Amino acid sequence: MFNIQNTSVSEKKQSAKDPLDPRRRKRSKSKKSAFAATLALSMVFAGVVPFNSVNALTKVTSTSGTEWEVHDSYAPNLDTGSIRRAVNTPIQGFGNIFVQVSTSPEPRMNGQMMRGFGLVYDGEDEFATTQAVNLGDVHITRDIYFNSANNRVRYFDTFTNTTSSPVTVDVSFGGSLGYGTGNYQGVVKMTSSGDASIESDDAWALIANSRSSDRPIGVVLGSAAPFAGALQGTGNQQQDPFTVPLATYGNDSNFYGFIHSLTIEPGETQSLARFVVAGETGTDGLTQAADSLNQLVMNPDLTELTAEEVCTISNWDLSSLDQFDASACAAPTRLNIPAAPASAPLVTTSNYDVFNKSIVQMQRDMELGVTTSEAITRAYLDRIAAYDMGQLGFHSFLHVSETAIQQAIEADQARRGGQRGGLLGIPIAIKDIYDTKDMPTTGGSRALEGWQPSSDAYQVQKLREAGAVIIGKTNTSEFANSGSFSESGWMQTWNALYPSKTSFGSSGGSAVAVGAGFAAAAMGTQTGVSLYAPTVGASLTTFRGTDGMASVSGVMPLTWGQDYAGPMARTVTDLAYLLNATTGTDPSDILTVEADAKRPADWTAALNTNALQGKRIGYIPSSFNSSFADDGTGQAIIDQFKHLEDAGAIMVEMATPPGGGEKTEGNPGAEGWARYLEPHANFPYASANELLASEKVLLYNQRANQNRTRMSEEEVQKYIDYRTNYKNIIAGWMDEYEVDSVVYAGFISDMYNNDAQAAQLSSDRGTGVLTSSVGLPTVVVPVGTSPNGYSISMQLVGKAWDDANVLAMGYALEQQSMAQSVTTFAPALSYVPPTTTPGNGGDETPTTPPGNGSGGDAPTTPAPTTPPVNGGGTETPTTPELPGGEPEVPVTPTPELKTFADTQGHWANSSIQFLIQRGLISGYPDETFRPNLSITRAEALKVLVMELGLNQQGGSFKDVPSTHWAAGYIGAAQQAGLMTGYTDGKFRPNDQLNRAEMAALVVRAFQLGGNSSTSFPDVQADSWSAGYIHALSANNIVTGYTDGTFRPTKAITRAEFATMVTRVLQR
Repeated sequence: MFNIQNTSVSEKKQSAKDPLDPRRRKRSKSKKSAFAATLALSMVFAGVVPFNSVNALTKVTSTSGTEWEVHDSYAPNLDTGSIRRAVNTPIQGFGNIFVQVSTSPEPRMNGQMMRGFGLVYDGEDEFATTQAVNLGDVHITRDIYFNSANNRVRYFDTFTNTTSSPVTVDVSFGGSLGYGTGNYQGVVKMTSSGDASIESDDAWALIANSRSSDRPIGVVLGSAAPFAGALQGTGNQQQDPFTVPLATYGNDSNFYGFIHSLTIEPGETQSLARFVVAGETGTDGLTQAADSLNQLVMNPDLTELTAEEVCTISNWDLSSLDQFDASACAAPTRLNIPAAPASAPLVTTSNYDVFNKSIVQMQRDMELGVTTSEAITRAYLDRIAAYDMGQLGFHSFLHVSETAIQQAIEADQARRGGQRGGLLGIPIAIKDIYDTKDMPTTGGSRALEGWQPSSDAYQVQKLREAGAVIIGKTNTSEFANSGSFSESGWMQTWNALYPSKTSFGSSGGSAVAVGAGFAAAAMGTQTGVSLYAPTVGASLTTFRGTDGMASVSGVMPLTWGQDYAGPMARTVTDLAYLLNATTGTDPSDILTVEADAKRPADWTAALNTNALQGKRIGYIPSSFNSSFADDGTGQAIIDQFKHLEDAGAIMVEMATPPGGGEKTEGNPGAEGWARYLEPHANFPYASANELLASEKVLLYNQRANQNRTRMSEEEVQKYIDYRTNYKNIIAGWMDEYEVDSVVYAGFISDMYNNDAQAAQLSSDRGTGVLTSSVGLPTVVVPVGTSPNGYSISMQLVGKAWDDANVLAMGYALEQQSMAQSVTTFAPALSYVPPTTTPGNGGDETPTTPPGNGSGGDAPTTPAPTTPPVNGGGTETPTTPELPGGEPEVPVTPTPELKTFADTQGHWANSSIQFLIQRGLISGYPDETFRPNLSITRAEALKVLVMELGLNQQGGSFKDVPSTHWAAGYIGAAQQAGLMTGYTDGKFRPNDQLNRAEMAALVVRAFQLGGNSSTSFPDVQADSWSAGYIHALSANNIVTGYTDGTFRPTKAITRAEFATMVTRVLQR
């Protein structure tokens, strides 16, 4: 720790005549910036983090002994500048800023908590920004100055408009100053206007709780109204402070947001200066604090700010300050601030959109040839690059596999060879406490940085055997210690749905990876709450089986015997696919000896929409009541019992469950580490005790190097017996009420911001759910939203080894509620075909790329002008039938043919060769053509426009900007009348082209006519496409499928496209 040196007030106090005289400053701002930049670079190139890097964040201690924990760029790199806590004060995540800008288009993270400033502590009294945060081209910095002698922190936040138009910037400064309505509630004791209500005529507010040991907190806001830059209002900093006002009572009254609004001209910087002051305890302390706050308003501490910086301050009437000459600020100022890093492009080179796709959907599309594992994996990797990294990223991955694409290629090869399976080719993320032989396994700790086991965890091995692509390792609370936050030695994960909130722990990285669309599913663990809490926070599903249903071999332990390793996914069906691969008896895990006998042969066979019919579902009314929150979450979940009842369940009120008796002796944690380390000859520490004592472990997880011994055989058996007996006790309790399952809430409060320390300020999970403490099967399913708009979930708990029935009940609930929330902060990426072929041999992209593979699951869209696109209802047979009646093999224009491994002997091979030699389409670098992939509207138009020799030109479609790779081709087609788009003015270039649209396109492009005597039973005479289809048939371009159908809404494949165009050109 770095204690701030005791410094007298006179040493820090500014000169009344010239407080910013450079001779009175410890160093110039330019030197500070250079120092911070040099320090940041040293962090990057040396691979180390200076100062308090191993201590989890930076702690500074005032002269009076208050410890302030500041979220800077050091581990876990939350980098908000907010105060995690100040010991013996109400502060819990305070000093953060939510920022909202008026620029257009609206930035993705508009209105969210800002982070990523690269804040670096100088070892004395200041935290400096090393990189600005770009929000809609408004560049934001923070400078935090700590005054040890006066026990206060000053925030100097700057906002620079880099656009060419004026911008309105709304800034809410604040956070949590307590929770609940008891001793920890932070109440306004007084304000500068003399009352206890915070209004625009207040320059400061003093807030305290009723704990005698806690200091009050004063917040100095600047000059009061009628000054134009005064406080604009207050908001709820735990919700949207710009739309939800600060509550005057209840739990929400603890969440202070102080709002200022700025109008910034182009090229101008404006700033806000606020102070957070810790007063003394007792009644006299309140009076003294009020005096101190009044003094700060009249004489703000501007130490280490330049005259130029002071001139930008907008919330202080500079002309009223005796210490400063406001006439020097006549001209607008643009400060020289650190640059903002370039944002990752929100594009993908994969033509398949994985956003919100289930494993079931992706498997079907791969089976139909709509897409490949390689395209799916590339899509996920591009989403990780776009949304997970960088300043405002979600930070869910610690390591992305370098072999993911190669794994996907191998899965595609296996599929071509006849292999099938529910997980074949599906990218799965793995929590970084599972061993992986091809990636580091760190447990989220820098103490294990770079360590790579020689073998996989048992469940990872089983996933590989099932053909899954292991796409990467996800962030975790270090050694899975926290259920409230997911903070490792490198980063802290943000919520996928509500990106200022915690992701919960310790499997938050896994949940966010799935919730934000970075992987199809993920593996997590749970000792207490760490599967269900992150799952609830991301509106996903999870399943925690009976103790021993799944192996924990190769998984770092927290509490052996209670630890459980299991899946998280979008749907219960997806969970079943994962359970098929990962559950069962493992000879190396003694707890799984009964698993093979107890698990179903196929978990998907248990799924039944009628699984709740006639079932008696118990509930404990008191378990839905929060001990401190009053936001209605618990009642909202009770209100969703209607889903259970509508599915045929009978609700049964129950009393609280009995306990499990006296716990046994021994240390399950030490036992778990001993079992984990046994097979690891290359582990870098001699013991777990030595590991946990490492200085590289986060400060609050470090333990003295003590001799924690593993359990004896007798203690192990007694521990197993204790948990077995507890299961029997609960089974008896359930039998007493004749219930099949007991339902619990996921959370019984709102979800809270990511920068506090107290578990209460993550969420209230105090339901008493029996899952972990007893070891019972539990499925978690989203069922709706709370009064404040957060996703809410139910947990269905069953008796030991009733796992299949519990999963089935979860499936029935899911099908009834259909309540999953989907993130709006990581939308589908724009598809941009690569201009060059990558040289890594893995990412294969055709010159004319295949279709985007929406798989017939696109939402219903407004009717287009001509021709319509039916996004739903597309027939999807298990094995696509080939069009019948192919013509004789056409003569190719040159004797030299390009051969592809997957077109030799294919019915469309000659047509494919014809178009390739005309330069209209091409194959992939791996010598494949992938004839059964679909093709998009944009891709089809490009080929026809090139063949017709039309000049590229601009178009008028709203969703085709000039930067779109096919903009010129689409504009040309629009002008030629080939496709006119939709009535809403959009073209939807990345939608799949279906067979009816292709018919219209070809007929128009080549001016075909005629009527055919052939009729197709699925083409109605009054259909918009009937004339086009009959024209193609009359010209022998198409003959339909062998069953006599045409399938107009089926996505056209590359093979069918090549055949149609070739037949037209060879007429």
